[in-house]
Amino acid sequence: MNKNIPHTVCLTFDFDALCVWLNKSETASPAMLSRGEFGARVGIPRILALLKTYEIPATFFIPGHTAESFPHSVGAILAAGHEVGHHRYGHENPSYQSPAEERRSLERGLEVLERFTGHPPLGYRSPSWDYSAATLPLLVEYGFLYDSSLFADDYHPYHPRLGDQVSLGEPMQFGEEVDLWEFPVDFTLDDWPHFVFQFDPYRAGLSAPSKVLEVWQSGFNYMVEHEKWGVYTVTMHPQVIGRGHRIGVLDNFIQYVSSRSSARFARIGDVAKELSSD
Repeated sequence: MNKNIPHTVCLTFDFDALCVWLNKSETASPAMLSRGEFGARVGIPRILALLKTYEIPATFFIPGHTAESFPHSVGAILAAGHEVGHHRYGHENPSYQSPAEERRSLERGLEVLERFTGHPPLGYRSPSWDYSAATLPLLVEYGFLYDSSLFADDYHPYHPRLGDQVSLGEPMQFGEEVDLWEFPVDFTLDDWPHFVFQFDPYRAGLSAPSKVLEVWQSGFNYMVEHEKWGVYTVTMHPQVIGRGHRIGVLDNFIQYVSSRSSARFARIGDVAKELSSD
């Protein structure tokens, strides 16, 4: 592993748009869907403008349904030089699908994204950060360079395993590592749990932006002060962080990271390539 990589912050955006609400209810109301439309109508332009101001590259994980619904938004993301990663076709949680359903969604999402980018995406992020037993084998089969859905580290990408045997009846039997990088995530570094209010299932959300900024800065500080190198992955959603009173959290966080000379911003795909080149 190339440990000459500096302290790195990867800003990532899950551009779920409408399909995140369609997965909560097949008969999602126009009001629910309008929350997703905000991400394309307002959130994406604000985010792209902010990233352009600071000349920061980022990674956008986009479901195929979003790409087909809002092609101009995806075109703007690509024109700005950002990375597009796979986020399934309709933001379906794979743990609720059969292996055949999961494969169809993965393949359909791949086909859509390749139409936009001209090549397969390097990376994948699972909706709801959840896996089925078939997920990792599919990612290996389709040759993804990296995933960003799991939680077994905080600052250091690692190789997930195939074939773990886990039960309460006996100690864990570890499987074999795969040739794919995992860029770990955490719900504290995701804007959705902090900010999103919803009725069913009930979630209060509505945190003060200052609280979220404090959490993100604290995690970054620990990496810089205690780790020789590391990758800090922050997850945001255009329909959430793009609100007027929240985009300032991202702006202030960017300024904070930029004030540390040892840190940089990078697309996840670029970091994965650097790790693989060692």
